[in-house]
Amino acid sequence: MRFSILPIVRHYTSGSMAGVMMPKAAAKFIAEKSEDIKINKDGVNNLAKVMFKCVKDDTYNIKSWKTAHELNPSEMTKEAVDWIFVADTLNFSFWSEDENKKYMVRYKGKEYTGYWSWIAALNRALDNGIKLTDPKFYANITKEKLAEILKSDSNYELPLLEERAQVLQEAGKKLVEKYDGSFVNCIEKCEKSAESLLNLVVEEFPSYRDVAEYNGEKVGIYKRVQILIADIWACFEGKSYGEFHDINFVTMFADYRIPQALVQFKAMTYSDKLTEFLNKDQMMKTGDKYEVEIRGCSIQAVEEVTEETRNLLSADDSTKDAMINAIIIDHYLWDYRREHATDIKVPFHKIRCIYY
Repeated sequence: MRFSILPIVRHYTSGSMAGVMMPKAAAKFIAEKSEDIKINKDGVNNLAKVMFKCVKDDTYNIKSWKTAHELNPSEMTKEAVDWIFVADTLNFSFWSEDENKKYMVRYKGKEYTGYWSWIAALNRALDNGIKLTDPKFYANITKEKLAEILKSDSNYELPLLEERAQVLQEAGKKLVEKYDGSFVNCIEKCEKSAESLLNLVVEEFPSYRDVAEYNGEKVGIYKRVQILIADIWACFEGKSYGEFHDINFVTMFADYRIPQALVQFKAMTYSDKLTEFLNKDQMMKTGDKYEVEIRGCSIQAVEEVTEETRNLLSADDSTKDAMINAIIIDHYLWDYRREHATDIKVPFHKIRCIYY
């Protein structure tokens, strides 16, 4: 399958994924080679203190995915699994070129933009009897039908509608033909292994093949497949379909928003050259050096924050058995960025693609 307007030459849309570094190894490699982004130990330590307090005060934990976000499924059912799969299959490219011209969905008396506009549109469709989480339905969806379902309540439509329809068709057909029409069967095949599930999704669903070439190596960033696994883990609170014995294999989800929060916390710093580029509001191309370094260094920074937070937790008798991982830290940083949007001055890196 080809995506007509996307620069995907550096992505591996077919064939074996052998030789691709997994995200943790890829991030370490990128951070060591990066010229324009540096990870700062003081900033890492300060953010770790924030996360330690979140855990100690029980303000961020595995349940926050449901309790803090009313649009997410509240029940642990098979239907929730298929909801999450559709949600994350289209979890890409929600930013607006003009902040005053945003795609917006009005749902149950509230207005939603960004990622939540897509989720509001998904829930609105389900409320209206449209089976948007049923692979048999979306395996044959057209761009026109999807546009109708995702109709904006502003004057601005969701970007990449053609690509979204193609991605849904591809995913739906694979689930119908090979997995009896449900992502649940993909999970069950992987025997409670997050790593196995990542490999299965990347092999079976090409739109999840978020791989770059950097300094002669294939580096797996894998934002959407990792957030897919993490959302299932969080929805099911680490039980049932969300039980993964190796959940800490998953890293943060390298998008265009978390890096802003990491720079705000001074866990990362950008070079003057990169800052100048971002301030000029220029578009990046998929696979650009800046793009790969921003995403890879973000993963590595959160890995270091995770490690330091665990050290703080283990040194305190009241938290020595508490759980923290990159997923929970990502959730915190993503929410923080939205809540402090007006305070964050560093621009996000702009790119149009299906990977994030």
